[in-house]
Amino acid sequence: MSRNILTRVKLARSASIPLASVNSETKNRALDAMASALDSNRGKIISANRKDLDDAEKLVKTGRLSKALVKRLKVDDIKIDEMIAGIRDVMKFDDPVGKTISALELDTGLELYQVSCPIGLIGVIFESRPDVVPQIMSLCLKSGNATIFKGGSEAANSNRAIFDILVKAIEGTEGMPGGAFALMETREEVNEMLKLDEHINLIIPRGSNEFVKYIQDNTRIPVLGHSAGICHVYVDSRADMKKAIDVCYDAKVQYPAVCNAMETLLVHGDIAEEFLHEIGKRYNEAGVELRCDERSFDILKDMGFLKAILHATEEDWITEYNDLILSIKIVDSIEEAIDHINRYGSHHTDAIVTEDKRNAEKFTELVDSSSVMWNASTRFSDGYRYGKGAEVGISTNKIHARGPVGMEGLLIYKYVLIGEGNRVADYVGKNARKYTHRKLNLSFGDRMGR
Repeated sequence: MSRNILTRVKLARSASIPLASVNSETKNRALDAMASALDSNRGKIISANRKDLDDAEKLVKTGRLSKALVKRLKVDDIKIDEMIAGIRDVMKFDDPVGKTISALELDTGLELYQVSCPIGLIGVIFESRPDVVPQIMSLCLKSGNATIFKGGSEAANSNRAIFDILVKAIEGTEGMPGGAFALMETREEVNEMLKLDEHINLIIPRGSNEFVKYIQDNTRIPVLGHSAGICHVYVDSRADMKKAIDVCYDAKVQYPAVCNAMETLLVHGDIAEEFLHEIGKRYNEAGVELRCDERSFDILKDMGFLKAILHATEEDWITEYNDLILSIKIVDSIEEAIDHINRYGSHHTDAIVTEDKRNAEKFTELVDSSSVMWNASTRFSDGYRYGKGAEVGISTNKIHARGPVGMEGLLIYKYVLIGEGNRVADYVGKNARKYTHRKLNLSFGDRMGR
């Protein structure tokens, strides 16, 4: 274990303790400083990003990097505006630390409070997207969590520029502890981070299916994330044709290189010919490659597609393309669509387009995914769009946090018991005192006179 890595991790772990008790006003001043620093250092960020883009293009030509990752890598003024807007949105949120989740009187003079608190030290490991740094740093700061960042080598210059700008702004804010945020920069440091379960409380990976799976398989630290984004849209026999075209086009074409883009289109047989001809024209204009089951292939094969139209294989149903490639399957019932999604999907985001409320209800109840849409694009599955300000990641777990995760996924709770010298011995035996277990309409902050 590198002494340098362990030293930085221990420093961040130590800083997580005072960070947990920083007041809301100070945290918001630090966030404001972060946003202002990004705005005033645009040239430095874009210049650093240009170096990464030039290197990335060389890697694409040699087949060592995908075009999808290059798209995620780019930072321009619009992207910086989005970073700043995300930080300022986090400023508007109530401070989540110290909130009373429940309050219970165990007996007269004996009160139990369940209170929200930070998790502690978070490890964030991500590929390609430099905007992850301000997103997660702002959420971690507001929720009182220290953070270790490790970005991909393809974004090393961008990550370092953004990280240094943000940390300088934070540590220049009076009342903020130093050392709470650290950046790791080599591949070897990832493997060393994964061994530090004694110090790091949670790992959040952001990247490809293979990348996230590697993290999950190589650490004892709890991991919050999803390993694939195999998202579906099912167009029901009772679908409104215009809505179906709008949703299916947006879900695939608007930004195909992300985990909430549609990868498989399921269409009810009763409307398949009409719908596939219409959406096929739109996909053709956008240059989408189609991989079709036999029935959809027969409908679309003579449309003269600019891109390939191929026969789908079993592998296609479990593939996250992150590109302008789409699998298509015709089904004969909503039950068949639901079965296909639950069998082949990744429990990320799936949608139904229908005017039949009963079918929509059945779909939302039976599809086992972290986000389920009715007459809306899968692309809405996002922390910012869900009103969380920014997003630490999308989780397909069924414990702790699920779906697009904002600050709530960075919090846990503690129990605080307030007594008057109470003894367990008094509640045992023949003349034992009885517990009242009465709910209290009192917050812990009010109880402490805050």
